[in-house]
Amino acid sequence: MKLELTDWDQDLPPEPDEEYQALVRTLKFTEGFGLLFARCSPAEGEQLIGKVKEDITDKTIEVLRLKQAVTNLYEIIDKLENKEQIDILFITGLEYSFYEYEESKALTGWNSRDIYSYSWKSVPPVLINLNQQRERFRDSFNICFVFLLPLFAIKYFIQRAPDFFDWRSGLFEFPIDSETLEQESLRILQDGDYKKYLTLTPEERTQKILAIQELLAEKHQVTSSQAKLLLKLGSLQLAGQDYTKAIASYDQALKIKPDNHRACNNRGIALRNLELYEQAVASYDQALKIKPDYHQAWNNRGIALFNLERYEQAVASYDQALKIKPDYHQAWHNQGISLDDLGRYEQAVASYDQALKIKPDDHHAWYNRGAALLKLGRFEAAIASYDQALKFKPDFHEAWNWRGTALLKLGRLEEAFASYDQTLKIKPDYFPSWYNKACSYALESNIDQALQNLQQAINLNSEKCREWAKTDSDFDGIREDKRFKALIQ
Repeated sequence: MKLELTDWDQDLPPEPDEEYQALVRTLKFTEGFGLLFARCSPAEGEQLIGKVKEDITDKTIEVLRLKQAVTNLYEIIDKLENKEQIDILFITGLEYSFYEYEESKALTGWNSRDIYSYSWKSVPPVLINLNQQRERFRDSFNICFVFLLPLFAIKYFIQRAPDFFDWRSGLFEFPIDSETLEQESLRILQDGDYKKYLTLTPEERTQKILAIQELLAEKHQVTSSQAKLLLKLGSLQLAGQDYTKAIASYDQALKIKPDNHRACNNRGIALRNLELYEQAVASYDQALKIKPDYHQAWNNRGIALFNLERYEQAVASYDQALKIKPDYHQAWHNQGISLDDLGRYEQAVASYDQALKIKPDDHHAWYNRGAALLKLGRFEAAIASYDQALKFKPDFHEAWNWRGTALLKLGRLEEAFASYDQTLKIKPDYFPSWYNKACSYALESNIDQALQNLQQAINLNSEKCREWAKTDSDFDGIREDKRFKALIQ
């Protein structure tokens, strides 16, 4: 998989030894200021520095190793105590200054023209300084600078520091040798999974994405590793909610290995997140054609069918998942949601019960079970279910709200008020609780409080609250009140 860079990488690169000898010749002949770039991995860079020190003994060689992002490279070099004696200065780690800007391209929604043009909306400060201070570098430092950088960082110089980059007297490419490439690919393949990727910061994810792209660009990369690396790349992009890129990575993986059931499944997840539900179902079907007992794909297929409001088919898909894995808590829970939407509330409660046998602390399952019981008119049982949800998640404002509604149905108005108040303590702008408080006060014939709370609900969502109030029987006792009529107009 060849990544585009610029004209310099269109031809096949020379053999590593030829490239190295060319670099050594350039370093030997360069007197005073010089600017060289070498594309290599960090490990290759350290080996390169060691070899150059062995082969060039008549010049003073130093290394500036940057371990974090910097904004002004000139100042850092100017503070080096022995800068007057340095002939050759290797600089490693400048790529740390680029990671957050690489991430920002996607986060700010730039289009491809913005991303790859010379006119940037945001450029790493270190590159701005290099562009602006290139003459100062030449005039102040009698040093040959050698920047050791990965592929993406070389691109940054070409695209975002063209004034500085154009002064280069050499650009060299040192691909990873086959053995190191295999070891590095294996390390990345063993380093974490989707769940771990969800916990990473955007910068950490970007570093891993770029590391994989570097490995994919190496000419010695074997096909089997390419497919696995593309799967990892897609998972990182999926975790970062970059769904379109994730799909492209999975598509590339499937071109190499069409029977990769995980790529098909993960591709379906990305499509579902883009609300392309029909395509998602087709992707899950492809995964299941390859691996019929893939219970996660059956569950994910059910979710996509639910999104399409094809609830019966969703239930059937969850059934398949549960045949394969009877203790699959998520499938039981999802099945309960679909059954609820079909109006099969008793069966929904039974599904939630199965989910809770497996995972008793699932507050969402307790909450959804309470909702089904509420629809069945089993208000005491619904309250008990909401209490369980709140035991595991005390700040679950929706559970407090619907608990209040169940209490209201039982005529326990004071307890209902207390439950709604808990909701609003957690989320003051939750308009359904203001509305429900208004209903409770109306049932008590406390007109002033009913109108005051209804006004608050309408302030937060006028369209829905006015529509509800027009037909809600809880307001029948105050419906002829002029203030109420004015409020719902």
